[in-house]
Amino acid sequence: MAHHVLMLEQVFKDADRFDIAHFHIDYIHFPTVRRFRIPHLSTLHGRLDIPDLVGLYREFREMPLVSISENQRKPLSWVNWQGTIYHGLPNDLYTPSEEQGKYLAFLGRISPEKRMDQAIRIAKRVGIEIKIAAKVDPMNLDYFNDVVKPLLKDPLVEYLGEIGEEEKNEFLGNAYALLFPLDWPEPFGLVMIEAMACGTPVIAYSIGSVPEIIDDGVTGFLVSGMDEAVKAIDRVPSLSRKRCRQVFEERFSVIRQAADYLKLYQRLTNIFY
Repeated sequence: MAHHVLMLEQVFKDADRFDIAHFHIDYIHFPTVRRFRIPHLSTLHGRLDIPDLVGLYREFREMPLVSISENQRKPLSWVNWQGTIYHGLPNDLYTPSEEQGKYLAFLGRISPEKRMDQAIRIAKRVGIEIKIAAKVDPMNLDYFNDVVKPLLKDPLVEYLGEIGEEEKNEFLGNAYALLFPLDWPEPFGLVMIEAMACGTPVIAYSIGSVPEIIDDGVTGFLVSGMDEAVKAIDRVPSLSRKRCRQVFEERFSVIRQAADYLKLYQRLTNIFY
């Protein structure tokens, strides 16, 4: 928080230099930006179904906001939403593979809401190897030790730990499918479009933003639980890895994302000036 406060002081010292200020720090700038006459915009990246947020956003109801999915905004549907802009990635960040892989993949954080334990159980039921690239935050150590660690002993499970950006392409591109068995209202889920960029289909629980990101039967399958996920794995060969990549380029490129934001910047600055 100390670094955020220092950053805000530096931004507002030079506020008159900027055409628009775009914030990605939740709400901590709200009291300050209210007192400065500059065009501004805030993209919210986290979950909004938290009771304490209602009073805060009611007080700062005029703040122009952007959601990263339509589902994310539901708990605060009445605030000053300016639009929904999905995340994007550079087209050349990942090289797609059209060859179907032999293992299932799980990529992300090891936490109760990400349900890596369910991903392992799905893989065991279908008898396919699962490779896991994930980090463990200190707050989730109990979940890792009590729930996940015993499952890692199975010969079908390979735990790689946390991987870097340069390793993701090979990890995702060589996978049969990505498993995304969520147990919380994910605001976006960047790993889904990373998999699509590699040509890899996604099997995901239909919760939160997932139905907005995955086209069921095209870039993956939307399922309601473990039984449906198991059945969906058999259907993966019916999907086109080439089409997964095409959908990524059409819907989730950074070029599209930047264009969406530029339109919004223009509209906000026109209103202000």
